[in-house]
Amino acid sequence: MAIQMAASHAASRILKDAIFGAAAACRTAAAVHGEENVVNATIGAVMDDAGKLAHLPTVERVFRSLPIEDYIAYAPIAGLPEYLEAAIDITFAGNRPDGFLGAIATAGGTGALRTAVDNYVERRDQVLTSDWFWGTYKVICQELGCSVTNFQLFDEENNFNHKAFAASVDRLFQTQESLLIILNTPAHNPTGYSLSLEDWDHVLETIKKHAKEGKKIQLLVDIAYIDFAGEKFETRKFMRKFANLPENILTLFAFSMSKAYTFYGQRCGALIALSSNKGVIDEFSEISKYAARATWSNINRGAMTLLTRIQQDSAAYTSYEAERDALYHLVQERGDIFMKEAAACSLPALPYKGGFFLAIPAANPQAVCDQLHEDLIFAVPLKMGVRIAACSVPSRKMHGIAEKVKQAMDKIS
Repeated sequence: MAIQMAASHAASRILKDAIFGAAAACRTAAAVHGEENVVNATIGAVMDDAGKLAHLPTVERVFRSLPIEDYIAYAPIAGLPEYLEAAIDITFAGNRPDGFLGAIATAGGTGALRTAVDNYVERRDQVLTSDWFWGTYKVICQELGCSVTNFQLFDEENNFNHKAFAASVDRLFQTQESLLIILNTPAHNPTGYSLSLEDWDHVLETIKKHAKEGKKIQLLVDIAYIDFAGEKFETRKFMRKFANLPENILTLFAFSMSKAYTFYGQRCGALIALSSNKGVIDEFSEISKYAARATWSNINRGAMTLLTRIQQDSAAYTSYEAERDALYHLVQERGDIFMKEAAACSLPALPYKGGFFLAIPAANPQAVCDQLHEDLIFAVPLKMGVRIAACSVPSRKMHGIAEKVKQAMDKIS
């Protein structure tokens, strides 16, 4: 038996990623049967109708025009100041709530999530998120000595489950003095669901009740897919509700350039903080810089400069928004095709409002995905169901998938 050299807290770490496993199986099938005959519904990136990775021409043009210094020079630990201000402006898009704001550049949206967990969750405490969730939340928490617990996202009518959310918050505050809540909305991964304005009223009512009791709440809104959720001002209206919250409620936003700028591999994002108390934001800035220095030191300067250049050039920003909007409509069309056909064949898909993914509850997700392989359809098996990547499936291939999923579920039932 090999000697264990790893530290005791790290020895059991083995990354099992269903997404990459499903993608590998798809690549094998494509090599045998040809890419045109295979449906790859595993990829979390926008593919064009030719099956190639989509990108925004304005982003490419501006990025290639940057001087070499912007590719190779160090950036400040906190991030370029103009980038941070641009990220804040983009996050709120005319719906900036009253309050004090701070931001730190991060390695994509994942880095924003990690920074929040690292700085605001006590070791051995639990972080609350929905039962349908991005599995990396769990990996981040486990790596940092805490854990994820879940509330049931949907009620019997497939609406946001206010009772389950409130009950989970109540339960956790019986043993914890503070609580980080992660809500991935709008265009939730993996279901495509978005909380309504009324849903947010219930969420805030629940946490303000505990704030009155002296508890500390960090509400982290993962907005990675927000620009694929609908019209930018409408999708951000809920953010105004975070104005003037009690000072022991800190609102955080995980901002990412990956999706809206088709810039996945450059790993650039930001963690944005909002509070009614300036001291809370000053503290956020200091502890976030400390965490940044200890993890990545500083972030991709070229990517930060790119965002700033586009934001500050009205013509470039207009063309960028038009290109991004076209991609949004492309993905939305694919999701709508699936949902229309799901309704027609009585496939119980979860409510899809927008974004990269949609989901179907299943008792044995792996068996359903294995059955779909016979039709050369490759999806991702999750704990509670099957994830279909609307972002990666051309519209011509999306037709018929819902019925194939229904047939696969019927065969294994």
